[in-house]
Amino acid sequence: MIILNDSLIEQINSHAQADYPHECCGIILGELKNSIKAAHELLNISNARDEANRHNRFLITDEEFAKAALYAAKKGYEILGFYHSHPDHPSAPSKYDLDHAWPFYSYIIVSVEKGKAKLLTAWELENDRTKFNQETIIKGE
Repeated sequence: MIILNDSLIEQINSHAQADYPHECCGIILGELKNSIKAAHELLNISNARDEANRHNRFLITDEEFAKAALYAAKKGYEILGFYHSHPDHPSAPSKYDLDHAWPFYSYIIVSVEKGKAKLLTAWELENDRTKFNQETIIKGE
């Protein structure tokens, strides 16, 4: 389970719409409380993929990840996961997402249809990396 407030959801949706027709991406920061991820902040990241692949792939560089980890530690947070958009595709993980994901983390995906954010879903990879399970999103304050 992951707790997201309306402001964070709006931030993801706005980022997805602004980057359309390309995939947007970002990092989710917060706290782990009794196996529930409580998101407190998002770091919008510029998609580092080359222009030709940005419409269906995203890339967060090692440097951006390291900066996010340092920032999270200073704030007393941890990296809980990542978000990205699927322009004109469903908000379900792709085979590419499966191949590049890590267990534990939440993967928030928002579908963007013709420039408008639609369905936002959360996913967590099984420890054996064979499949994603849909993760419950709890709307927090």
